Amino acid sequence: MAVFGGILRFVNLGRPHAVVFDETYYIKDAYALLHYGVERASLGTTEDPIADRMLLSGNTDFLVKCTPPDADPCPLYVAHPPLGKWMIGVGEQIFGLNPYGWRFAAAVVGVLSILILARVARRMTRSTLLGCLAGLLLSVEGLHLVLSRTALLDIFLMFWVLAGFACLVADRDWARGRLVTWYESSPLSDQGPGLGLRPWRIAAGLCLGAACAVKWSGIFFLIGFAVMSLLWDAGARRAVGLREPYRGAFGKDLTSILLAMGLLPAFVYVVSWAGWFASPLGWGRNWAQATSQGPAFFVFDSIRSWLSYHMQVLGFHTGLASTHPYQSEPWSWPLLLRPVAFFYETPATKCGADSCSQAVLGVGTPVIWYGGLVALLTMIVWYVATRDWRAGAVLASYAFGWLPWFYYAISDNRTMYLFYAITMTPFMILALTLTAGLIIGRADAAPNRRALGAAVVGAFTLLALINLGWLYPVLVAEVIPHSQWWTRMLFRSWA
Repeated sequence: MAVFGGILRFVNLGRPHAVVFDETYYIKDAYALLHYGVERASLGTTEDPIADRMLLSGNTDFLVKCTPPDADPCPLYVAHPPLGKWMIGVGEQIFGLNPYGWRFAAAVVGVLSILILARVARRMTRSTLLGCLAGLLLSVEGLHLVLSRTALLDIFLMFWVLAGFACLVADRDWARGRLVTWYESSPLSDQGPGLGLRPWRIAAGLCLGAACAVKWSGIFFLIGFAVMSLLWDAGARRAVGLREPYRGAFGKDLTSILLAMGLLPAFVYVVSWAGWFASPLGWGRNWAQATSQGPAFFVFDSIRSWLSYHMQVLGFHTGLASTHPYQSEPWSWPLLLRPVAFFYETPATKCGADSCSQAVLGVGTPVIWYGGLVALLTMIVWYVATRDWRAGAVLASYAFGWLPWFYYAISDNRTMYLFYAITMTPFMILALTLTAGLIIGRADAAPNRRALGAAVVGAFTLLALINLGWLYPVLVAEVIPHSQWWTRMLFRSWA
């Protein structure tokens, strides 16, 4: 499934030969990070993107030259942490500053996320078939496909969030195995043992720290997953019959949570800013004055300047209320009502019609998204009826990526876009996968029952493949007649 998804993502990855939507910010920031360790100002303005034209012509001399080197306007104020841009920079370093190079890292993490989701679905269901189904559905999910072929930050955020979730699911199995071993070989107690060093939880902390170092919205998942993991620990202690499972979880496991999901992510986040700390060229640095007053003051002033920078960024995010033609409200995201046109052009290339179109539309595969709504409702019913941890984990994780945006929509009227929902997508796919498992039935179910369930799931999967095939030209910038582009606009709001 990962190989199949890789083919969809890597074939013609350099198309369109253009700077697509917000790539205009991140590809330049990534290049500056590679050469200076911090983001730097580039030539031109939003209205006159001189730097974009230089990039596409192969001219990399697009950064503003400053004398002295730390004078305004060269230091660039940016609203997101640097890790995602460092990851984009890896592709630029390997393949050069061209569309394939700056999109390479996004395609890599897109493919890896397919593999991770397939593995975590297999672990949650103990079914290779359902694991492969999850991987296939993510492979043909349109929004994931588009973001895997575009140098934006959100695909990297989704990747680290999904990797953190996968590590916590593995940690859940690991912890339960340790508890079973203790139960069989040690004297019983009311609260149970401490579980010691937990490698999968540490790995989860690293991944979720990386998510926060790509975009601050990773903090919602970090907090939510920490609470969820602690509740899993209490559930494991209750499952082996301990009398005080919650006291045991909070007394024995809370320290592990604070270390792995608190201090470690904070460390990863700070390390991601190493270029800013090591360079005199970053925004808000007071390098010359600080160094002149000794090393102790330099360290203090560096931390003060860094925190001041973060307060500026916080003010930007809470005050971002400018209108945009492609903005949308979070309630509309699951319905795909207002996607983002990342790219549209009327090319001169012949396409067998008088008018041609070339487009990249940031939209999900409707069959998957609308089927996902049904699956999420199924998860609610399943969890209420059985308290199955898998349904609860999927619903909670989906909520961590969705519900916080309602607060910003209501309180700050913040500008938001459909592609923010990419962090919800893997959990929607997991809901579909678990629902498919319920439809197919248990291994000991009647053969006719399983055959009918398999037919239903197979038909849905086939519809998803057909739906992706139909949309594919407007997701990957194929040149098609304008009339064919128009027929692929499911709603007028897509155009």
